[in-house]
Amino acid sequence: MPDFRMPADRRRLSMLASSVLCLTLPLTACSAAGSDGAGAGSDGAGTARSGGRLTFALSSDPTCVDPQQAATNDAMYAARGLVDSLTDQDPKTGKIVPWLAKSWDVSKDASRFTFHLRTGATFSDKTPLDAQAVKKNLDAVHALGARSILGAGYLEGYQGTEVLDARTAEVRFGGPNAQFLQATSTPTLGLLSPATLRRTAEQRCTGPLAGSGPFTLRSYTPDKSVELSRRTDYAWGSSLWKSRGAARLDGITFQVVPESGVRSGSLTSGQVDAIGGVAPQDEANLKAQRVSVVGRANPGVPVALSVNTASPVAKDIAVRRALQVAVDRKEVVDTVLSPSYRPATGSLASTTDDYRDNTRLLGHSVARAKSLLDRAGWRTGADGLRVKAGRKLNLKVILGTNFGPNQSALELIQQQVKKAGIGLTLKVLSVADYQKARGAGDYDLAWGNGTRPDPDVLRTAFSSKLLNLSRIHDTTLQRELDAQASEADPVRRADHVATAQRRVLEQAYQIPVFEMTSVFALSKRVHDVKFDAASSLQFHDTWLS
Repeated sequence: MPDFRMPADRRRLSMLASSVLCLTLPLTACSAAGSDGAGAGSDGAGTARSGGRLTFALSSDPTCVDPQQAATNDAMYAARGLVDSLTDQDPKTGKIVPWLAKSWDVSKDASRFTFHLRTGATFSDKTPLDAQAVKKNLDAVHALGARSILGAGYLEGYQGTEVLDARTAEVRFGGPNAQFLQATSTPTLGLLSPATLRRTAEQRCTGPLAGSGPFTLRSYTPDKSVELSRRTDYAWGSSLWKSRGAARLDGITFQVVPESGVRSGSLTSGQVDAIGGVAPQDEANLKAQRVSVVGRANPGVPVALSVNTASPVAKDIAVRRALQVAVDRKEVVDTVLSPSYRPATGSLASTTDDYRDNTRLLGHSVARAKSLLDRAGWRTGADGLRVKAGRKLNLKVILGTNFGPNQSALELIQQQVKKAGIGLTLKVLSVADYQKARGAGDYDLAWGNGTRPDPDVLRTAFSSKLLNLSRIHDTTLQRELDAQASEADPVRRADHVATAQRRVLEQAYQIPVFEMTSVFALSKRVHDVKFDAASSLQFHDTWLS
C-alpha cells in the first residue's frame, strides 16, 4: 500500500512556515490524482462540463447534517459541500493554504491568529461573510461544548474572537494552541450563516441551514438520504480547486445503503454513480468490471479497541497489555481486509504528522499474553477463559455498522485472543446507539478510529479534559497531550507527540489493529473527485460525462 507520509523534516518546515510567519499566499490551483486526489480521472473524457446530479451511496446515516456537530466520515461528505473553511490543507504536502482567509498572521507563541478575509463571499441566505460572522461561528462552536465532538478539542482554551475590521478577525486563546491553524481547514470549523447559528443544536442537525459552501441543503431524510443543490451565485473557493465559481454538478444525492453488497450492485447496475465504504471483498470484482476504485489511507487514530478504564475488568493493565499482544494484526489484514489496508504500528496511523513506529510494543505473542495474565492472577477456567476473584475475563465490545468488515475483523480477533484465555462478547449497534453507549460508558472495549492529519487527534481521543470517553486519568499522558497542543516549535512539539504515542501503548489504553483506508468506487462517467487531507471527498470540481 502506498505511503503518503511527508518526510519529517519537510513536515516540520511546512508547519514552521504556517505557524510563525505572516502568510500572503497566491491562489494557486492543484489537480491531484490517484491516491492524493483523484476519483475517475478526466483523461480521455473530454472537456469538463456542468450539469447532472451525482448519486452517491453512503454506508451509514449521517445522523446530523450540521458540519459543526458532524462526527462520522459519512456525515462529513455532505457537510463538506455545505460550508467553506478559513483555510484548506494540501493533501500532498500538508501545507495550510488560503480559502476564505487570503492570508493570516500567527503570534510567536501561537496563542493569537489574525485572519484577513477575501472579499465577496456570502452565505447561501445572501448574508455577507465578514469578520463578525467568523466570530459568531467560533463562539457558536465553543458554546456547543461536547455536542461538537471535534470542535471541543479544536477550541480548548478559546477566549474569543475580536473583530478588528470588517475583513479582519483575531482569534485568541488563553495559551499556545499549535493545532488550531490546521483545525481551521476542517468542516467542523466551517462557516454557517448567523441566522442558522440562532437555531438550536437539535434543529441544525436536521436542517434547514445556510452555509458558505458551493452547495445548499435541499433536504435531509434520516436513514434515507441527504440532498444537496448547487449554489448558482457561488464565486470563490479553495486555492486547491481546479476551477473557480459555481460547482459543476447541479446537485448531489447521498443515499443511505448500509449493505456493502447492495452498494456495489447499485454501482455496477448504474443505479448510483459512486459508493463509499467499499468492502474489501468487493474491490477485485469492481475493478474487474472496469469500475474506478480509489483509496487513500486515513491519517489519525487507527482502527482500534479503545479501553473503558472504568470497567471492572478492563481497568486491569495486565488485561489490556495481554490484549495488545494477543491480537495478530497481520492475520486480520490478510484474512478480512485487502492490500488497501495495513496493520497498525502505533497509536497513530503512519500517514499522520509526527507519527512514530512503535511496532515493538505490539508484537504478536500468545505466550506473552498468557504470561502477563498468569502473573496478574488470572487463572484458566473450565471453559478456557481466565477467572480472577470470581470474575470471568469476558469483555463487552461495542461496534458500529458504518464499516462492513467491522464484525468480521472482531470475530477473528475473538478467536485470536481466546487462545490466551480472553473472551470478547460483541454488541453490534447503529452509529447513533454506538455513540450513546460510548457516552454512557456501557462497554469494556469500543471499536473505532478517528481521522485527522494533525497529531492533536491523540488529545481528542485520550485527554481527560475533553470528552474522555475512555475515562482515563493519567497525569503523565495529560502533560504530554497538553504540551504538544501548546508547543509552537514544531520540533519540540513532535517530541511531545512521540512521548504521548508511546505512553498510550505502554498503558494499553488502545489496542490498535489496522490503519483505516477510505476506499471509494466511481463509475466511469464521474470525473475530478478529489481527496482532501483527511481522506474525505471534495466535490466542487466534480463533473459527469
